[in-house]
Amino acid sequence: MRIFKKKKLKIGLALGSGAARGLAHIGVLKALIEEGISIDYISGSSIGALVGAYFASKGEVTTFEEMILGIDWKKLARLIDPNLIFMLKGLIHGQKIKELLQAIIGDVDFKDLKIPLAVVATDINTGEEVIIKEGSVIEAVRASISMPAIFMPVKYGRRFLIDGGVVNPVPAGIVRNMGATFVIACNVTQKLKNKRMQVHKKKTSKLISKSQVKKDVNSLNGRVNKIIQKMNFKDFWKVFATFQGKAQNKAKRIDPNTPNIFEVLIQSVYLMEYEIAKLKAKEADIVITPDVGILKVLDFYHRKEAITKGLEATKRMLPNIHKLIKS
Repeated sequence: MRIFKKKKLKIGLALGSGAARGLAHIGVLKALIEEGISIDYISGSSIGALVGAYFASKGEVTTFEEMILGIDWKKLARLIDPNLIFMLKGLIHGQKIKELLQAIIGDVDFKDLKIPLAVVATDINTGEEVIIKEGSVIEAVRASISMPAIFMPVKYGRRFLIDGGVVNPVPAGIVRNMGATFVIACNVTQKLKNKRMQVHKKKTSKLISKSQVKKDVNSLNGRVNKIIQKMNFKDFWKVFATFQGKAQNKAKRIDPNTPNIFEVLIQSVYLMEYEIAKLKAKEADIVITPDVGILKVLDFYHRKEAITKGLEATKRMLPNIHKLIKS
């Protein structure tokens, strides 16, 4: 009688696009790590590429969470490049963002990662999906997070790349093609809800010492400050002050609840991605859907709430995950 040994599943994790909502991916990873579920492959689009790259490089996510919670977001907002020459190409020039990514992830190549990673971007000229699995991780992530009209397109070889979520907001099929036999996807591309977020605080285990986390957070904030100090704001703010003075006279006639131009641009993109995300998510065996629809795509100030929602959604799905893994 022949005995067939059951092959071990190769688990792939697909982290989708969603800007601030995508910080829920941190909570997803925390829950999977705490449960002892190992990840063999990772794919990511946009914010999912950033979170996935950090985890693939470091093998943990606790320090990244504390960095995100500890960053001075008012200072970080000043990384918008004030050079008016670039305004027709995109509001944010990528060089400062590249320096920030290096401070967070480190200057690593795909071949140096602890977990195989695929980063999704979009060719702005052809509309093609571009899957990056070699070369500089920083350049790949920088391309994948380049939201249309907000970031300048990233020149990558002969291509110009933008946000991966435009063509593939939940890259479940990509991580399966990497070799995963069981795919967990996190989809945070959802319709916006008109209600305030209610968050129940829960204690979670820490894998990294508090002293080390504090040291890493302080180091990151120090690097952000150095990047900002190198920027020349003088001419920009002179022009901006003139514009602001004229604009304030007309602002009283506008409903204060009117979305600003950045919210309109980004929300328009994610409304288009919504239907694509539902189709792409069907390629996964398990889809985790954190309840982050109440967050606007630029609500990075609600980072703690987003992380909590990711943690809670994953814990609700753990019984199903274990059941399918064992079957």
